[in-house]
Amino acid sequence: MQAAGAAAIPATAMLIPVRYFPPERRGSVLGMTAVGLALGGALGPVLSALIVSFAHWRWLFAVPLLILAPLPFYRKYLAEEDTLSRGSFDWLGGALLGVSVALFLLGVTNGTWWFLLGSLLTLALFIVRIRRAADPFVQPKIFANKRYTAGLVLAVLINGMGISLYYVSPLLLSSVQELSTNWIGFVMVPAAVASALLGRVGGKLADRKGNAYLFFLASGLLLVCFGLLSTFTGIAVIGIACFLIFGNVGQSFMQITLANSISATLAKEQAGVGRGIFSMLNFISMGIASGIYSKVIDLGATTQWNPVNPYPAGFVYSNIYLVLAALHALIFLFYYFRFGKTRSSGLQANS
Repeated sequence: MQAAGAAAIPATAMLIPVRYFPPERRGSVLGMTAVGLALGGALGPVLSALIVSFAHWRWLFAVPLLILAPLPFYRKYLAEEDTLSRGSFDWLGGALLGVSVALFLLGVTNGTWWFLLGSLLTLALFIVRIRRAADPFVQPKIFANKRYTAGLVLAVLINGMGISLYYVSPLLLSSVQELSTNWIGFVMVPAAVASALLGRVGGKLADRKGNAYLFFLASGLLLVCFGLLSTFTGIAVIGIACFLIFGNVGQSFMQITLANSISATLAKEQAGVGRGIFSMLNFISMGIASGIYSKVIDLGATTQWNPVNPYPAGFVYSNIYLVLAALHALIFLFYYFRFGKTRSSGLQANS
């Protein structure tokens, strides 16, 4: 139930700028949303470490009760809206998609082909279901929008790589730098604080110079981060903290430009569903990517792919970050040659 609530909140947070603000101001508003996410990333590890230092870990699950505080403000400031559709919810379609993702994760983490085959079979049943159901879990016609579909593909790839900053980096700090859980949280704080401070800057850049400009800037920051992490996996903790600043700020900027771009491709009657699919795929991509990262780390590495990395204890992390840097470089080149450096792309909010 907690996961269901957590999944609904990002979709709602991203939908509010679409419904209540004009396109020329959405970048700034999405930047404020990114600030909130960054503050959560900064405070979450620290507060979690603080709570478990004097209380049982079960109390961590009481923290979401704080979300009750802003509910009256939502009721006050968000206007009532007529629903565009009163159809029934497709529980079967949702269950098939959930089972498909779960089987895929089990197949990756356990290295079992039967789970992967089951995932493909369930996915095929899901596709058949949404094509035949009167009120499908996902409307197939929304994917006929090529700009929207291209944005989703980019978002899935980029968010799958971006989760490494929050999943792989703590494992690096634990196994290579040998930090305790409490200190790992503090090392992650500067990057999250930097994202919070610069989030609105990214939103304003998207409004003033366009999404393509912010996309290139975010890609450059992520390339620098992954390149440095791949090369200096065994550096002092303060160095890792500095590298993560580039990555977190870049990922924050990337979230702004992706959300702004994708929202611009949707008609008003499709905004809610489209944003919901975007949020859903983000969760799925991050879950699958985390499973892949954990499996790769469990397998370890005896060879280094980055010839200038001098730290044998961090070979597996260096290899992961090197692959991520290469993938971001390919995405950068694809975006550059597909949409151009100066002309606005089909995904631009300003188009």
